[in-house]
Amino acid sequence: MPLDITRFIFTLISSLVFFCQPASADGSSELTVGIVPQQSATALAAAWIPMLSEAAKRAGVKLAFRTAGDIPTFEQRLKNGEYDIAYMNPYHYTVFSKAPGYRAFAREKGRKLVGIVVVAKDSPLHDLAELNGKAVVFPAPAAFAASILPRAEFDQKNIPIQAKYVNSHDSVYRGVAQGTFAAGGGIKRTLEALDPAISSRLRILASTPAYVPHAFAAHPRVDKALLDKVSAAFFSLNGDETGRQLLEPLSFKGIEAGQDKDWDEIRRLKINLPTGLPSNP
Repeated sequence: MPLDITRFIFTLISSLVFFCQPASADGSSELTVGIVPQQSATALAAAWIPMLSEAAKRAGVKLAFRTAGDIPTFEQRLKNGEYDIAYMNPYHYTVFSKAPGYRAFAREKGRKLVGIVVVAKDSPLHDLAELNGKAVVFPAPAAFAASILPRAEFDQKNIPIQAKYVNSHDSVYRGVAQGTFAAGGGIKRTLEALDPAISSRLRILASTPAYVPHAFAAHPRVDKALLDKVSAAFFSLNGDETGRQLLEPLSFKGIEAGQDKDWDEIRRLKINLPTGLPSNP
């Protein structure tokens, strides 16, 4: 029974819409903001809702926090165009900028996206080659920095591994810390945002080359004037103490302007992986 209750609460949090500050008297200006589920829905809500609430107040636009229970479900919702604005990984952006046509308008300020491979702090492993034949866990096949980049490193070095997937960065870190898996893929930002009780039990074994970070992108249906207000609000957050405090739980220094061509370096990698939920037979 407790497990059923936990699942119910998780589903409720990941499915419901959390409205952040009404935009106007008639409530007409309202945008949904989908956040890639790198962490649990409860952790994402705790980190993102206060920031979105402040941004909504500054923009005069109602922002509704949304996420998904796992990355494939998030991908499917992007594919269906369910979010007005979405925070998505670089590979997702190259896919969903084609269809349904999301367009980047912002990115995290001052950070390149680097994949990491973590092991338990007391692990005897000190080189990727020592993971030969071992179980290495990742959030999802199409998780860019936490899965695609580390797996590419293993492939380039001809190190065979048993790739496993557990749907979120937090689940990766917990699995490695508990000794369920020899190693796991992640990114520094989610490792830094992790509960210290878990992160203190991990260390970084290896890092990948750096790439452009996640995109904040808008669906083509979003009115430009409305999006400009949201953009300005996002960009203003690192300009005062209130905004900086709200960015801290996200491990963001700030949010800066982004444009479609910023992700051309990802397109040049010519990654072709399935996204979304499996089709019914």
